[in-house]
Amino acid sequence: MAEFAEDAVQLHQEAVPMKGGDGGDAPCVAEQAAEQVVQRDAAADCDTKPSTTTTERHISIQTKLEGLEMLADLNGAGRKSCPLCPEEKFKACYSHKLRRHLQNLHWKVFVEFEGQRMCICHLPCRNLKPILSGDQASGRHVAHYHCVVCSATIARKTDMISHLKRHINKGETEASYSSSSDAPLEEPAPSGQDYEIMKELGTNVQLLPNYNTPQKSDTYFNRKMKTNRQLVFCALAVLAEERNPLECLDAFGATGIMGLQWAKHLRNAVKVTITDISDTCVKMIKENCKLNHIRVDGGARGPRGANGSGDEFEGVPIATVEVAKMDANVIMHLRAFDYIHLDPFGTAVNYLDAAFRNIRNLGIVSVTSTDTGSLYAKSPNVTLRHYGCHIVRTEYYKELAARIVLATVARAAARCNKGIEVLLAVALEHFVLVVVRVLRGPTQADESAKKLRKLVHCQWCEERLLLKQGNMVDDVLPCNCHGSLPGKTAVQLGPLWSGPLFNTGFLRRMLSAAVKHSMDDVQPLVKTLICESECTILKSLVHGPSLLANQVECGVVIKTLQSGEESADQSAGKRKCGEECGNVVKKLKGDVSLEHPPFYYSIHRHSIRGMNMPKLNKFLQYLTEAGFRVSRTHFDPTGVRTDASLLQFKSVLTKYSVPTCTVASLTQTSASVDKKV
Repeated sequence: MAEFAEDAVQLHQEAVPMKGGDGGDAPCVAEQAAEQVVQRDAAADCDTKPSTTTTERHISIQTKLEGLEMLADLNGAGRKSCPLCPEEKFKACYSHKLRRHLQNLHWKVFVEFEGQRMCICHLPCRNLKPILSGDQASGRHVAHYHCVVCSATIARKTDMISHLKRHINKGETEASYSSSSDAPLEEPAPSGQDYEIMKELGTNVQLLPNYNTPQKSDTYFNRKMKTNRQLVFCALAVLAEERNPLECLDAFGATGIMGLQWAKHLRNAVKVTITDISDTCVKMIKENCKLNHIRVDGGARGPRGANGSGDEFEGVPIATVEVAKMDANVIMHLRAFDYIHLDPFGTAVNYLDAAFRNIRNLGIVSVTSTDTGSLYAKSPNVTLRHYGCHIVRTEYYKELAARIVLATVARAAARCNKGIEVLLAVALEHFVLVVVRVLRGPTQADESAKKLRKLVHCQWCEERLLLKQGNMVDDVLPCNCHGSLPGKTAVQLGPLWSGPLFNTGFLRRMLSAAVKHSMDDVQPLVKTLICESECTILKSLVHGPSLLANQVECGVVIKTLQSGEESADQSAGKRKCGEECGNVVKKLKGDVSLEHPPFYYSIHRHSIRGMNMPKLNKFLQYLTEAGFRVSRTHFDPTGVRTDASLLQFKSVLTKYSVPTCTVASLTQTSASVDKKV
């Protein structure tokens, strides 16, 4: 801008002597020219500095084509000028030609936002920076769009779309001409009227209008992660029964919905700490605490009394939550916790080392990974870069993703001389959740490291086998694909976690917590996990009094919620059911003690062409009658987890499959053909 002003001053100083005027007037003329250049520069930069004094929207912003036609008054006689073009660009013409011009140019070239079209405008509303040619400064007009929110003028359509997305991410969805206050939109409204209030599990949270936009959004909230939040809550509730009080951390608060649910339902059993790096999130979390009658602790390490509180609360609070603006790695390095939940946007590998540094012995770390593109083999190079694992697309890709995350977690724990025991591993459409218990000591770390093994996978028949040390790839698979087909068919995947994915005792206690807190949505999933962990299809093992048995975790016998006095008050019918279920448990005592078989088979992937498969539940019974352990899996609705090999699996499937075209149908078809002839 200063260079244009100096050039204008120099031009006018050279022009004054040629006119023969007084030399003393030259500085005045130069100052006027410099002011004109500055005004043009300010008009050219209006796309980056939106106008806040606009009281009426621009005529190029319309909702219907009739609005543009009314501006041109097409019903009148004579020649008409275009309301969005200057006279030198589009000369006055008759109504029929002007109507085509408005339809084909201005109405079709637009950017739409909330039902309003920002049509392209050619009026001299926006100038480029002046082009100095000869003795005078000139500028050319460019086509542009007027922003419906802030009245800024932007030349390119793609830039206008990006400009509107920034408004959406900031929550600025109302036009400036309809706003009467100058308050910034980032500040949370105390009354919550400008925000959407959502209720989940008895907890109210207010959300910004852009809560469902993950890009450039601080207070992102995903309704589809409700199952994830309930599973994490149940795991924390089980741990709260073992030790009290329990210090837990929600490292990525966002709206604070997860930490608020912990504090509201578990009350004095937990001391909740919610952290986030964003100022907007911290303000939103504090507002949500007030909305749920929860007192906010400012994050100081002082006493938690009335004087030590970081925020005053009116009335009697039901719980206390500590809210801190801090990076997740920093707070996990500074303080020790009993329960840590990591749920960043994408992968969580950058926070695992800090999480296992100060976690207490027998504490729990839950990790939610939402980078399903890399975990589900859509981006193998990203998987290798983040997790250090080789991966290909398989029929059991979801379980493969869970074992990849567990392998990364085990390596991070081993670097801190800690081992892990897997309590839960869930892989659904939107996320992969793993919950592990931390076991301190180098011996436990070595035991966990021994469970990291590579997997041999046949890309032709989908046969798979965990590879032991010192075995050749083509010699370990039971299939004969490498001998009957040219080239190599087997690949090495991993390293993966080869141990069990579930702890039956912990899952049973999670089911009790889900029933206690009325989580009806997650109960079917937990019941499926219990059957999958025991590799059984008997529902009585889930619903029966086997829940009352003491569960062994980490070598420690942990009692369940129900006691002998409560079981003595049951009715005779329930006692009879308990005796039957007890007999079933005795029969399957040897099987339940075994670990569930790794991976599963998809019944649709291995179906025989030209044959009708049996129903899935019938097929599970057939496998059980053949002497194999079998269960369904939550990873795939058509998957079957069994200890049978692929060859045995296909033989049972072939045995009970029915041909599509039977002999009777063939005879009827031939008879009908003979009649026609």
